[in-house]
Amino acid sequence: MENVYKKAIQPTIYFIGVTTGESSIMKVFPKWAKALGLKDTVIKGIDFLPHSSAEVYREAVEFIKNDTLSYGALVTTHKIDLYNTCKDMFEYIDPYAEKLREVSSISKKGGKLCAHAKDPISSGLALENFVPENYWTDYNGDVLLMGAGGSSLAMSIYFAQEKFGDHVPGKIIITNRSLPRLESARKILEGITPKIKFEFVHNPTPADNDKTLAGLKPYSLIVNATGLGKDGPGSPLTNECEFPLNSLVWEINYRGDLLFKRQAEAQMKAKNLHVEDGWIYFIHGWTQVISEVFHIEIQGKILDELSELAKLK
Repeated sequence: MENVYKKAIQPTIYFIGVTTGESSIMKVFPKWAKALGLKDTVIKGIDFLPHSSAEVYREAVEFIKNDTLSYGALVTTHKIDLYNTCKDMFEYIDPYAEKLREVSSISKKGGKLCAHAKDPISSGLALENFVPENYWTDYNGDVLLMGAGGSSLAMSIYFAQEKFGDHVPGKIIITNRSLPRLESARKILEGITPKIKFEFVHNPTPADNDKTLAGLKPYSLIVNATGLGKDGPGSPLTNECEFPLNSLVWEINYRGDLLFKRQAEAQMKAKNLHVEDGWIYFIHGWTQVISEVFHIEIQGKILDELSELAKLK
């Protein structure tokens, strides 16, 4: 396959996704680069259809690996597929990436091409922003993760950390339209901690997800981790769905149609729901990867500054 990538002429970070040109990061990154002292550094998008061929993923990774001024990339949507097709191309794979079998961050260090899975960290930081302390021990709700991709796996890994002790949800239900990815999630997560019961439910249609949703306890957490509403139109639920009382609803996307978020907002008052979008997840997801790619620390005041800069149009 002829290489279609052009040699970078200035320090470059790539965004490997589906519709990268529509992401806020394209306007935000130049402001961040200036604030972080990353002079002349630019961002470029690389768009692939979901579940593209191994050849397509390998060509992108090969280019980044061999191009001097291509420093690394953030990967979304393709995290699992890129790991499966390109894992032999990395000299270092971090423990989260090995466990989750996904790559969300490509970077270089000491002459090695490195793969990291940053989502357990970034999703955890986002969850801690809106899930009250001791929420699970206080209310004993469930977690419903719709979608068995990298984000749901990362959240599950986050919840299963030993540092939380008994302050974890008693049950995490993962649903998915297709069986292969659901079975892959089962293999990765089953037995990860005795304190959380995992259920893996094959729900081919939104109506099936409605039924699972209806069985949740009050004070649950419901997450749209399917990509529907951003990478494709629609929602994993129908408009007839019924959210459980007093629950937390998280749309992990911040752009797109966001039908799932609107469905939750329609019931927000009647069901006393807290509805969260994916903006904070976006901030932590990108700053975690930028920190890795450029070997800089982003926390405290500088993280707050970047968050404020991202809000400016």
